[in-house]
Amino acid sequence: MSVTVDGLIAAGEQEWLDIWTAGPTEPLGAGLPLGSTAPDLALIDETGATRQLSEFWADGPALIMFWRHFGCGCGVARAALLRQELETYWAAGLTPVVVAQGEPERAAAYRARHDLPCTILCDPHHDAYRAFGIGHWPVERILYDAPAEFWSHPHDVGVAFQASRRAEGRPLVDDPWRQVIELVVGTNGKVRLSYSYQHCEDFPRASVLTAAAQLS
Repeated sequence: MSVTVDGLIAAGEQEWLDIWTAGPTEPLGAGLPLGSTAPDLALIDETGATRQLSEFWADGPALIMFWRHFGCGCGVARAALLRQELETYWAAGLTPVVVAQGEPERAAAYRARHDLPCTILCDPHHDAYRAFGIGHWPVERILYDAPAEFWSHPHDVGVAFQASRRAEGRPLVDDPWRQVIELVVGTNGKVRLSYSYQHCEDFPRASVLTAAAQLS
């Protein structure tokens, strides 16, 4: 498995570098509006099984968390926050599920490494992201605290950035510009809350999510 994961990581790194160098190429997404019907997509989970999104809101509201790429520190921080807040979500009837860019093998490794307490659904081609109205952040939403030489996202800076992160054991992979949205979807498949991050670390308050879960 490690060889397969290593190969997928290498491909993910190349994807990251290509997309980093090109810069944001999709408009900022608005997400799904309140009251709209969430697309009931079929996605592969980290075990390789096909899952319908509606499984996660069948018995109570779902928290659908569209994740940052697997090399991003914001994802690590969100995983820690999710573990901390999980019982609060459960008490409100919320079932969390992550939608991420990695393939099942990488998703399984990421879930184990960061002790993610929920299913990861895989969307390596970003079709689900786009179906939910999730586009690209402009540069300032990602690189607001980076040195100025990063702002034009040149190839050589990307190569050096990747090398440093690889040495830390957290390789930069996937689409670095993809924005983040979390949604609460009710048992009728309607969106109760669409929380669009304004920047990479703009995590939602648990009370906002749980209130949306409990309000009809």
